[in-house]
This record gives sequence, C-alpha cells and structure tokens, in this order.
Amino acid sequence: MRSTSFDFTPLLPAELPAPAAKWTGSPRYNITGGNNDPDHVPVDGLIAAAEAVLRREGRSLATYGLASGPQGYRPLREFLAAKLKRDAGITCTFDDILLVSGSLQALDLVNAALLARGDTVIVERDTYQGALTRLARLGINTVGIPLDGEGMRMDALAAALADLKRRAIRPKYIYTIPTVQNPTGTIMNETRRAELLRLSEQYGVPIFEDDCYADLIWDGRRPPAIYATSKSGGVIHIGSFSKSIAPALRVGYIVAGWEMLSRMLALKTDAGSGALEQMVLAEYCAPHFTEHVPALTRGLRSKLETLMEALNEHFGTAAEFDDPKGGIFLWVKLPDAVETLKLFPSALAAGVAINPGPEWSTDPVHARSRMRLCFASPSKEEIRRGVAVLAEVCRKEFGVPARIANVERRAGA
Repeated sequence: MRSTSFDFTPLLPAELPAPAAKWTGSPRYNITGGNNDPDHVPVDGLIAAAEAVLRREGRSLATYGLASGPQGYRPLREFLAAKLKRDAGITCTFDDILLVSGSLQALDLVNAALLARGDTVIVERDTYQGALTRLARLGINTVGIPLDGEGMRMDALAAALADLKRRAIRPKYIYTIPTVQNPTGTIMNETRRAELLRLSEQYGVPIFEDDCYADLIWDGRRPPAIYATSKSGGVIHIGSFSKSIAPALRVGYIVAGWEMLSRMLALKTDAGSGALEQMVLAEYCAPHFTEHVPALTRGLRSKLETLMEALNEHFGTAAEFDDPKGGIFLWVKLPDAVETLKLFPSALAAGVAINPGPEWSTDPVHARSRMRLCFASPSKEEIRRGVAVLAEVCRKEFGVPARIANVERRAGA
C-alpha cells in the first residue's frame, strides 16, 4: 500500500460520516443485508439476453442514454409500464418512468427534490435503514408511526398529522413500504391504503411509496399500489429489480407525474444509470419475468420455513416473530435482556452477522431487543448452523435462552 504523510483530516467537512471499515470478507453465516438467493439468479437467461441485445443494439452504447433519452432505456421502461399495470394496477406510460441506479438513488433523488435541512417527514417506526440514515445525514426530523400486522397504523398517523398541524409543521412526505414492509414483512390492506390517501389529501402531504419487495409475495396476490388509486397525483412510487432479479445489477425506477419527475431528472447528473444492465434486463424480463418470480418466491419461502424452524428449535419461546407475507427478511424479538447492538459484535466474532434492530427503527428503545434476519442468501444448512451458533452466543452473553430449546424439549419428553 502506498504511504503518504499528507493529512486530509483538517479538510474534511464536519458532518462527513464515519470512515468505512475495510472489507475483510463475508462472515461464515451472513444473515444480513438485502442479498438474494444465488441459486435463483437466472444466469443462463441473462447470458442469452446479453448476447442477443448486444448483437442487435450494441453500437448504441456509443451514445449516452442509448438513444432513448435521459430517462433510461425505452424498452425497459415499456416493460415496466406493462408490468405495473398488470401487477400493481398502475396506469402510466414509459414517459412517466425514470430509470435509476437502484432504489437508493431513487431515495436520494426524491430527497434532493423535496427536502431541506430542518424539514420533517413521516415514516414507519420500523423501516429501511437506508432511508433513515439518509434522512439523518440531511438533518431531517423523522416522526415514526407504529405498525401492526396490517402495516402502518392509520389512527397513529392521523394523530401525528393533527399534532404536527397544531405546531404549524407540514411534513414533506409520508414514506411507506406498504407491500411487504421492510423489516416486518406486512402488507397494508386496501382499507388502510384508502385511509392513507384520504389523510394525505386532507393535510396536503404527499406519499412516498417504496414498492421494492412487492414482487416477492408468497401467494402472488397484492393490493393495488397506492399510486394506482390516487386521484390527486400526490404519490411518488419507486421500485427495483434488486429483489426480483439481482441486487448487483443496480437498476431501480421512479414513477411520478412530470412536474416531479422533471425536477428529479434535473438532479440526476450522472450521465445515465448503467446502460448494459438496462438492456439485459429488458431483453430478459419481457419473455421470462412472469415465470421467474414464482420460482424465486417458492425458493425463498422454503428458506424462510427453515429459518423459523431453526429459531423455534434453538430459541423456543425466547424468539418471537410473525410469519411475513413475503420478502427476504424476518423481524425477530428477543427477550428484553438482549440488546442486539451488543449482541452484534459477539455474534460476528463467532461468525454470524445479524442486523441489530435499533438500526432499522426511529425508536431505538422499542427495537432494542429486535433483529432483522435475511434468509435469502445463505443456504438452508448455513441458516441452521448460523442460528445454532447465534443461540449459543445469546445464552453465553445474555443467559437467553437459559438452555437451548430443543434440549429442553427432549428433557421434558
């Protein structure tokens, strides 16, 4: 490594995030992140799609935007317009869609267009860490709304909006993941979606709908997107191919009216998101998406069942969780004695990576003993072994469970 005596520290902005740790490899049992099932990446289909589209249109790579304009590769936007109509009930054209570099860039563009330091936004109490960290870095005040088995509670949202209005605060948006919520795995029902729209219109607060997990529902049925039933146009909808195809492709999208889309497009000064990925996805998805996703969700459901069985075996009643409606995460509550932020380093030293709950919540006290586990990427055997190691770490560090659950059951049999 090249050494230097130059000290950059005095030049760094005061609000710069802490430096990243150097990557030293993946843990043995990695039950974290938004990784997907490697056995269900459609490798052969993507190879064939890449060859076909490059032979047919490869010369268009010489032009920024692939001669489709700054909103992204037109065939992929056309595929999305048809898919959104079929699956989510959204009526739009390819001109209403902006392709971006994953849903994280979508978050950044929406925030850049709408937010200024000191603004207030409403989010679900337990929600996507990437959204929370971005809001914190921007100096945004977040109001967390509790969830139950049907998603964001509308009574709590109504009370929060009324309280903010009394204090002359108008939130810039209501951020929700209504269809397979991250991390809880709930799906907001149609009655609540209608009430959310009513409250949005009553208080003049737009809705920011994150639909990144909506393809991964066990029974394949979902309510119409909130965007689809809005009559005011006060909804911004985002989605991604990260969970349905592959996260490393980094392709997401924003659906919005031109008034907002044009503002975000003006802020997207990266000369366009990855063109080859867009071309390959369009070529692959048009003929194969509807057959690929059911196979993927069947595989994910099977891994989830393995995870829930392993937790029941090794933790017994010490691990509480609800069976999610889809997705790739399980939101687990451990006894109050367990602080998952303290559990994390001990578990990692033993080879198990978890997501501590406080990092995924606006209320660290509520999430203190919770953790988010991703079951998509590890194999079933890795899930079983990882949970066994995690239970042993919990027992040694926190006395929970007092004994490994399956041992107790055998002793009492």
